[in-house]
Amino acid sequence: MRTLLSRAIQIDPSFHVAVGVIVILAIAEVFFATSYYVGRARANRVSAQTITAPVARAPAASSASAPAVAQPSISPAAALNTPPPSIVDQLLREGKELRERGDTTNALAHFQEALDSEPDNTGVLQEMAQTYESMQLLDRANDVWRRIKQISPSDSATYVLADRRLKVGVPAPPAVEPGGAPTEAEVSSHKDVGGNADGPVMGISDVKTKETSDPEAETNLALEIGIKKQSGAAIDHNKVKILVFLYDIVNDKDIKLTDADVSNEWLTPKHDWSDTNLEVLLVRYVRAKTGGALSESSLSEAAAKVRPGQKSRGSKGSADIGQRKYLGYIVRVYYGDDLQAVQAEPARLLQQFPSSKSPSAR
Repeated sequence: MRTLLSRAIQIDPSFHVAVGVIVILAIAEVFFATSYYVGRARANRVSAQTITAPVARAPAASSASAPAVAQPSISPAAALNTPPPSIVDQLLREGKELRERGDTTNALAHFQEALDSEPDNTGVLQEMAQTYESMQLLDRANDVWRRIKQISPSDSATYVLADRRLKVGVPAPPAVEPGGAPTEAEVSSHKDVGGNADGPVMGISDVKTKETSDPEAETNLALEIGIKKQSGAAIDHNKVKILVFLYDIVNDKDIKLTDADVSNEWLTPKHDWSDTNLEVLLVRYVRAKTGGALSESSLSEAAAKVRPGQKSRGSKGSADIGQRKYLGYIVRVYYGDDLQAVQAEPARLLQQFPSSKSPSAR
């Protein structure tokens, strides 16, 4: 019985070999599995580091280069508080764009809408006057320039511009043959109003028109004409000649020299331009309710041809055929035989009755 038991529990040596092989294979499998997963985990960790590093560095590089790209001069809060352009500025800009495209009608409408908000805006008034000039509506342009001159300080650029526009007006372009060029005489005539290369020595400061209520006259008005000399100029008053031409409109269509009473006198005592003071000439225009007619030959003498220190009085007569109304004036100042200055109201009179370089040529 004991022998059988001992034989039953006796182990075959090959069993130990098989178990050893299995253990070795299991250990090897565990080793390779461990190596695989460890290697894979290490590879994932390395790749994660390579991706994270550029992402982490990018904001730093961006923040370092941002000031070089743009540096705001004001804080974002201040930028939010910046007021938008005013409606007047917007209308002014749109009006100028419309005028550049040739739509002057809508441009004027924009300027007028801007003036409804700011009636004394000289920038808008200037653009309106220039638009009227581009449309050859010189009377309306002059009305706007007078408004600018009235509300602008005398030492401002807008005042100087308005004064020059009212004195000189818009020069008509010289007629040039197609493919031709202006002549030398035409070019030289733009040096000043008289064509003098050295410039004028005398000028017209201002012309003020005042109408007086007169029960015995249909029209009674006076022109105060300021004549000045250029700074530093020495004037021989015997060489000064001032021509004042007054014009009527006949039957609301024809423009003719006036046949009304015209007289003149100096309001300043010396009027010899020995100092820098302004010399003021007063010219009166009186159209009586009844009067005699003037001949055509005497109409040219109706203009007040004035020499300093003298008085003159125009002829008196009845109204010419047709209904006459006062239209405007042309004032020309000559020194010797050279035209020094010219001013007209309305400006279109200068186009219909152009100036001559010498008073004897008229």
